[in-house]
Amino acid sequence: MELRLLHYFATLAEELHFGRAAQRLCISQPPLSVAIKQLEQELQAQLFERSSKGVRLTAAGEHLLGKARQLLALSHQAAQETRDVAQGTRGHLRLGFVGSSLYRGLPQALAQLQLSHPQVRVDMLEANSAEQILGLQQMRLDVALVHSIQPPEGISSQLIVEEPFVVCLPDHHPLCDGESIDLAELRDDRLILFSNLVSPTYHQRIYEMCLAHGFAPEVRHEVRHWLSVISLVSLGQGVALVPAALERVGLPRLVFRPLLGEHPRSEMLAMWRSAPANPLVQTLLAHLQQAAQMLDI
Repeated sequence: MELRLLHYFATLAEELHFGRAAQRLCISQPPLSVAIKQLEQELQAQLFERSSKGVRLTAAGEHLLGKARQLLALSHQAAQETRDVAQGTRGHLRLGFVGSSLYRGLPQALAQLQLSHPQVRVDMLEANSAEQILGLQQMRLDVALVHSIQPPEGISSQLIVEEPFVVCLPDHHPLCDGESIDLAELRDDRLILFSNLVSPTYHQRIYEMCLAHGFAPEVRHEVRHWLSVISLVSLGQGVALVPAALERVGLPRLVFRPLLGEHPRSEMLAMWRSAPANPLVQTLLAHLQQAAQMLDI
């Protein structure tokens, strides 16, 4: 059955008058009569009884009216939801993220997204940068929040956060007494570092920072998450160079100090498929940038 015919039928069923129904439909009366006859022939059922006293529904027409209203409502809903998805006001967003993003405005951005787009569902997956890039390429993720990494072909990127590395120390470390630290002062300390397999960019960046200050760091532990890095520092297992945002974690027995001089910075980027792109990606990016500004990152 054509939705057009059901629309004509429902309008006539409400008006029970061909002239008024045609006027509501903005058509003349003959096409309406033809449409109703076409629908009756298709269903092999008489839908209206016509007499000099007017028009009334048959039992078959009464039954069809309820079904027609349901189908027309579903059609309208489907059309509206499709428009909403295309415009980015409704839909489903699959978000990959690295752990440090939880301290770089992601929770605040998601809260604002929920307020501005209550019909949007967000599914989250914590994974390292390489795993997220693969998720984008395999269309299992719509957007990825990753550490500094070169996007492959077909993947767009946008810088969300850029901030300095700071020194993370256990609170009993002698260097806690100073207001800032020269990186060379860590030459005799054991370094807790991101695994080269998980984040080769960060691993190499921190290693090269140490080499630039005249020493190759003694790496005590290599871990998969920044929270694991600072947790081991709080247990006295070594020191670490971490993004400044991790000062917000609030773990006990930790002291953070800025580095003296100019150094490479820690970056978080958003990445997404250039095509087809989920319209909600740009909405989330706007909220992420606003959240980073509010946190003064």
